[in-house]
Amino acid sequence: MKKINILVLALLSALILVSCGSNGSGSKSSDTQLISQTNNNYYQGVIKKGHYVTSKSRGVSVQQNDNQLNLKGFENGLLSISKSQFPTDSYILQEGQYIDTSTAEKWLDRKSKDNPEGLNPAGKDTKEPMYLQQMDEQDFMEQSHGSLNIKGMTIGLGINSVYYYRKEAYGAVYQRKLDDKDVETQGKAIANQVLKRLRQRKDLKNIPIVIALYKQASNDSLVGGNFFASSVNDKGATSISNWKSLNIKNYVLPDQSNRDINSNDEDAFENFKNQVQKFFPNLSGVTAQAHYVNGNLRGMHINITTQFYGQSEVISFTQYVDAMAKKYLPNSIPIDIQVSSSEGIQSFLSRKTGNKDFYTHVFTSY
Repeated sequence: MKKINILVLALLSALILVSCGSNGSGSKSSDTQLISQTNNNYYQGVIKKGHYVTSKSRGVSVQQNDNQLNLKGFENGLLSISKSQFPTDSYILQEGQYIDTSTAEKWLDRKSKDNPEGLNPAGKDTKEPMYLQQMDEQDFMEQSHGSLNIKGMTIGLGINSVYYYRKEAYGAVYQRKLDDKDVETQGKAIANQVLKRLRQRKDLKNIPIVIALYKQASNDSLVGGNFFASSVNDKGATSISNWKSLNIKNYVLPDQSNRDINSNDEDAFENFKNQVQKFFPNLSGVTAQAHYVNGNLRGMHINITTQFYGQSEVISFTQYVDAMAKKYLPNSIPIDIQVSSSEGIQSFLSRKTGNKDFYTHVFTSY
């Protein structure tokens, strides 16, 4: 019996040691969880210790950006560019963890004796424009043996098309439109410096790094800016040798002054708008943001502003909008329609690429 007890104790000890070793090596996997995909168009996200992993430099910019559409267009467009290089079914998206807030603030500032890392030109605000406005980092991971390893990265650089400055603190704001060639030249030069700096990090030496340039719209624009160039830099590359021009544009409809918009698209929206406005005499406006890639309409976001608040009116109107959207709007693109009043969003309609029917939701208050 004594020998059996000793043997049992030895086996239990061995099991405890194996269990401890297992927990130690797998602590990263137990702390890290992946967010399941609800749609193959989306990346899986990363949760660590119960919290979503946010970007270390999110929200850092040279100055307050008064056009929120710039921010939305920048983030959404960067995701689209990333998907072409890092497919959603092969990579996991982790928001930027290599460029922290302190680093981003230094890079976005002017170059000076006190800040040699500045990527904006040295000089006075009144004379030398600042080109780099914002940046975003996306890390693309692969899971192996319970841990995540970085396998790729995308960097977006937002370049000003209009430079805003003050001659004195709290004084009037002046503006200077920047030449398109200067925007492109400065953007590409900044991108080269960013790539070189990233390659100094051990984890980033041998991964593909995509860098994309975004021309910001002016503060008073009714649409956001657009990406105009991107570059895929294979592992080890420390300078950018090849740029791909991107023909991406955003337009507001209706806009009779812009001849770049496809007349068929413009007519389709105009017919939809006219029918919608016949439903109630007190509609404040119907406008759309049209997204074009290489001259082809790829998406549309429509805003309808109303002055009615009755629940039955909103329900009836939403059903009518659904019918008119199916009848008049292009059926080969994703479309979002938001119906709102001064009190907030009243209803929402959405259709994905290839779908015939719209998903609709009417907001209620209890």
